[in-house]
Amino acid sequence: MASTRAAAEKAQVLVASNRGPVSYQVGEDGSLHARRGGGGLVSGLSAIGSDAGSVWVCAALGDGDRAAVRRADGGLLPAEETGGQRVRMLDIDASVHAEAYNDIANSVLWFVHHMLYQTPLEPVFGAEFRRHWGSYEAYNRAFAEALAEEAAEGAAVLIQDYHLALAPRMLRQLRPDLRIGHFSHTPWAPPDYFRLLPDDIAAELLGGILGADRAAFLTRRWADAFTDCCHAVLGPGIPSGTRIGVHGLGADADFLRKRAHEPDVDERMAALREEIGPDRKTIVRVDRTELSKNIVRGLLAYEQLLEDHPEWREKVVHVAFAYPSRQDLAVYREYTAEVQRVAEEINERYGTAGWTPVVLHVKDDFARSLAAYRLADVALVNPIRDGMNLVAKEVPVVSDHGCALVLSREAGAYEELGEDAFVVNPYDIAGTARALHEALTLPGAERTERSERLAAAATALPPTRWFLDQLSALTGQPS
Repeated sequence: MASTRAAAEKAQVLVASNRGPVSYQVGEDGSLHARRGGGGLVSGLSAIGSDAGSVWVCAALGDGDRAAVRRADGGLLPAEETGGQRVRMLDIDASVHAEAYNDIANSVLWFVHHMLYQTPLEPVFGAEFRRHWGSYEAYNRAFAEALAEEAAEGAAVLIQDYHLALAPRMLRQLRPDLRIGHFSHTPWAPPDYFRLLPDDIAAELLGGILGADRAAFLTRRWADAFTDCCHAVLGPGIPSGTRIGVHGLGADADFLRKRAHEPDVDERMAALREEIGPDRKTIVRVDRTELSKNIVRGLLAYEQLLEDHPEWREKVVHVAFAYPSRQDLAVYREYTAEVQRVAEEINERYGTAGWTPVVLHVKDDFARSLAAYRLADVALVNPIRDGMNLVAKEVPVVSDHGCALVLSREAGAYEELGEDAFVVNPYDIAGTARALHEALTLPGAERTERSERLAAAATALPPTRWFLDQLSALTGQPS
């Protein structure tokens, strides 16, 4: 493919993801305001140093992003707005992006990998799905073409997640010289469920990822499910020679512990303590209102605890932060409303003048989340299915006095934390209620010891190391 980028400007390391490290808002006066993000990719790219010649390719997600792209030089955003990171943002047609992101990535691929379909009624793969799939292909092609243009000869490219499952194969066709990796941040569905997809689409998704030199996952379970799907859909073996890897993303202990003791977190702790009341135990959960997070069953398990063990009434509070997610999709709006309804019912049924059984907050507030982590006696993490779940790893790291962890066996974090957690079947309300009781009654010394072991396991592969290990495995160079 012909390139318009000068050879001296070509990147040796590239990252591709739907969301980039910076986003833009349009002010009332029409001015653009950049906001930088964080996370493992940001810290990982920073760690390799500016002389490595890296670039991040991402999509414009809103009007502010699109305005920023239109004023940018060849799509590269101003370095002073990106923290010095070279970022190329793609102004993909808004309707194409919406169909690729909402109608395929989040309404089909997410549902398949998290096994969320109510199969008597869904999915339905008809003409509308095929039209949306065309947008998903176009979206992936836009990324592949941009990466091909930005990459130096033999560069390393790390493509992220289910939004970009087709991009590795497309990029391979454009630039066979590149070393391409793909990382899946979600679970991977077992073959029987993955094959709900039309046969040609299932094969295209697998073949897209197999265009990479290396496909990596958060746990061995998800990696094995991927290879099982390849064998079931494509036939025995992996003919592309794609290597399979596992990198279990951990918590950033240094950042969390420092951030958790800043003044705004102390302020939130004081406010939470007032809401909770004196001398009460806390069961803490922090989640987006994402269908797979299983918040409603968590609330019902807490209600069962209060019913089965009336001695806990007025002595425990469930601090539940359920931050709205994907509210442009009706099913997510309905789920958020159901979370609020169930919490209100529990409070109406069991609450007293001096005790609110469920303290529910739905407005996103990171400082308040950290305050809840510090106060937690028990952390409840009970997803139906989750690629990893960093909350399970973060709470033991931040908790002031050590916490017990009630953990779904369907979370990726179970592989690393299960030995010191109270493990539950996420569908079993009664079993989760029993686990909550056991966690609340755990002797202090044992709770402290378990919490320390959980924190150690949770931080074994911090974000920067997680990124650098992937890069090293792809290039064969030590990180």
